[in-house]
Amino acid sequence: MSFRISVSGAAADAVRSTVPTLVADLVASGITAQDASLWGADAETEAAKRLGWTEAVAISRPLVPEIEALREELEAAGVDHIVLAGMGGSSLAPEVITRTTNVDLTVLDSTEPGQVRSALADRLASSALVVSSKSGSTVETDSQRRVYEQAFRDAGIDPATRIIVVTDPGSPLDESARAAGYRVFNADPDVGGRYSALTAFGLVPSGLAGVDISEVLDEAETIELSLAIDSPENPGLVLGAAIAATAPLRDKLGLIADGTHIVGLPDWAEQLIAESTGKNGTGLLPVVLDVDAPELGEDLADLQIVRIVDDAGDEIFGRDDSGEIRVSGTLGAQLLVWEYATAVAGRILGINPFDQPDVESAKIAARGLLDARPEPTPAAFVEQGIEVRGTAEVIGASSDLASAIDVLLEELPADGYLSIQAYVDRVAHPELERLRGLLAARAGRPVTFGWGPRFLHSTGQFHKGGPAVGAFLQITQTPAEDLAIPDRPFTFGQLIAAQASGDASVLAEHGRPVLTLTLTDPSANTATLFDVVA
Repeated sequence: MSFRISVSGAAADAVRSTVPTLVADLVASGITAQDASLWGADAETEAAKRLGWTEAVAISRPLVPEIEALREELEAAGVDHIVLAGMGGSSLAPEVITRTTNVDLTVLDSTEPGQVRSALADRLASSALVVSSKSGSTVETDSQRRVYEQAFRDAGIDPATRIIVVTDPGSPLDESARAAGYRVFNADPDVGGRYSALTAFGLVPSGLAGVDISEVLDEAETIELSLAIDSPENPGLVLGAAIAATAPLRDKLGLIADGTHIVGLPDWAEQLIAESTGKNGTGLLPVVLDVDAPELGEDLADLQIVRIVDDAGDEIFGRDDSGEIRVSGTLGAQLLVWEYATAVAGRILGINPFDQPDVESAKIAARGLLDARPEPTPAAFVEQGIEVRGTAEVIGASSDLASAIDVLLEELPADGYLSIQAYVDRVAHPELERLRGLLAARAGRPVTFGWGPRFLHSTGQFHKGGPAVGAFLQITQTPAEDLAIPDRPFTFGQLIAAQASGDASVLAEHGRPVLTLTLTDPSANTATLFDVVA
């Protein structure tokens, strides 16, 4: 299956007007040649060490036999279950790769005590843990590694036989893991986390879980030449222009998986696009939609629909008048094209697509709360076990839960969006995702949904650095039973609470309205919340 893209309406106009300039400026060949000057002088230093993903296929080939050999070694030792401890780009690529190929992989990208406990209870005796962290200092993955080390020891299993590490060479994790005798795969340090799908971060956990990663690399290789040529048909240029050059800019992208062969690609593309473009008060907001999402019936002028389909057709400029962008292709090709397109979008928008200046602010706030561990801010009020807190403009005009939600929605400007952030056990309460559609129908505006804290490493950048048009609904939970983190002065419950509170405080400092609902009895409170929202 070749990669195909079809555009119509404003997206087609954007391609016609913008791609010739991109071709004349040699942008495609420049990206492939790792020309760091393409995004301006201010971005050059960062871009110079973040373009290694253009060579990922060739650089990753030698990893394949190593990964396959380790998989056989683990299988011979009775290991048939892989758990991935990773956040953001380190977890979302393996998630889409394994889901698309129907391979079992447990992705542990949460610090919620119940979710961590569920992972630990799932086939521990036959499990191996892949710890993925580019920096090697990510607090979530460090905590997950520690609790698994303890669990393995308590079960009489040597952690060195069950823990595999993926990190940059020379990182703190690289050094400590080698000292502990763990198997270590070093990733290319010249690739940022969200562009790392075809590097060790995407391939090691996927390959160990049972994916034919050679095939994924083969799929990506088929599109490499097309992406490197300065041509009007270059799919990276066409897609980049279609999503970033409409006039006026359709700065919200409704991503819909409308095909059958790729599962979950919009979730991966969401973090790639949002973290790459959401800064300096601009950016593209990806909104992951179902095929029957309420937004599709609203005719929103600032929402560009992008469908991942089985066959986009042979012609770039579609004959219909839907105004949609349609893309089709194999998984490996999709991953590489979207990375090129996002880099192209950064050039069109005039921003650096390789930094994430606002991600660190929430981490700093969370660390401060962990160090101080203050008493929680008293709830403004409690309704049927749901503790209600929020910024002054929301709480000051609220008398009960229903009115608090109404006020939050009223804070949305005409070009705004609502972000639902669920710091909740998603294994136990996946139904919370249904809130997205219900609130989108009420708001008449795009609504995003993210599980916390994983979104902090991706879309969290857009929330603080992108256009100041968002309103935020945080949903947290009081853990039924907390879980200690070995050799750390805080628990998983304290960690996720600090992450939620820290992000809320940073959002408030940026002038964003925030409503925080804490579920003290998640099962009962979730039913109450749905009754109020509906």
